[in-house]
Amino acid sequence: MSSTPLCLCAPAVLLCLSSALPADEFWQPDRATLDAWAEPYRSWHYYPDAVIPAEPQIPGYEEFASMDSPCVYQLPGQPDVWFMSVIGFDGNGYNSFVYESRDLIHWENPRLAMGFGPEGEFDHGGCVVGAYLYESYDVRAPRVLKERDGLYWTLYGCYPLQGGYELRPGYEGVAASDDGLSWRRAKDSWILSVHELDRGEWEKDCIYQPWLVEHQGLFYNFYNAANGGIEQMGLALSTDLLHWVRYPLNPVLRNRDGGYDANFCSDGKVFRDGDHWTMFYFGVGRGGAHIMVAFSRDLIHWFAHEEPLYLAGGHPGGLDETYAHKISLVWNPANECFYLYYCAVGNEGRCIGLLTSKPVS
Repeated sequence: MSSTPLCLCAPAVLLCLSSALPADEFWQPDRATLDAWAEPYRSWHYYPDAVIPAEPQIPGYEEFASMDSPCVYQLPGQPDVWFMSVIGFDGNGYNSFVYESRDLIHWENPRLAMGFGPEGEFDHGGCVVGAYLYESYDVRAPRVLKERDGLYWTLYGCYPLQGGYELRPGYEGVAASDDGLSWRRAKDSWILSVHELDRGEWEKDCIYQPWLVEHQGLFYNFYNAANGGIEQMGLALSTDLLHWVRYPLNPVLRNRDGGYDANFCSDGKVFRDGDHWTMFYFGVGRGGAHIMVAFSRDLIHWFAHEEPLYLAGGHPGGLDETYAHKISLVWNPANECFYLYYCAVGNEGRCIGLLTSKPVS
């Protein structure tokens, strides 16, 4: 693994960024373009039940419940098996678990993916894996993990304290794995926090979840962060996964007064989508948490559609009557169908729900 210090990494990143800094004029999509790009991700069909229940009774970890933050992936050489990482909360903090499936509906064989960090350290309150390094970020590509230096990689969100839910200030770390199932720290210090000199006022109180994209020799980390009760999306960049610098004009996705994302623009998931990039994120505003979408040509300038892709409360069984957020999107070429997993909060507690682009049985 590289040990390049930040002072050497930062100039290379900023040089690559220089061509992406805003000019006096740059491309902006009109409403018709936004509508066209969003259209494939509307009109969802409901799977009737939670695919992972709120209290899954994971062997050896029965106290962990309130399942959250799904992220689906595959391993090289296993085209007919999918894995899903999720987190559970035991009243003290978070552990990450991994399930497996052969049909993208029935998930089984849960096991620990990454547990609590050492006492007194930045990830003692638990680790949330799921910002994986993929072989391809195309929206219809298989979610196959990519090897780098003989290992699989993920960024992870984490918390320093035990004893509550998302206890601030929150950090991000980087982890590696030999098998893609069990993860360990790849660096013994955080990669992003509220303590760096380039931290912005918009993110002064807490750093939350990352999302990793590799593109043209750079690693992009899209992350949500908070100032008080407001969350927005920022961007950090790296050449080696270990040392990161922030984009100087963060946040790249901002709240909109009176909108469905007036309070939160959070948990962005970014994919290449034809001639542009698509970010699925959740917004909080107008009385709920909803699944939103934004678009970009360059991974820097983002334009959000004002209407949600999916409004909380749509599930006829009440599965998401309170919140619908934190998605994982997978394309299944066998039936040419998108599977959208999300954290649903409603009459069955905090569980993992499923929406599909066509009916599935």
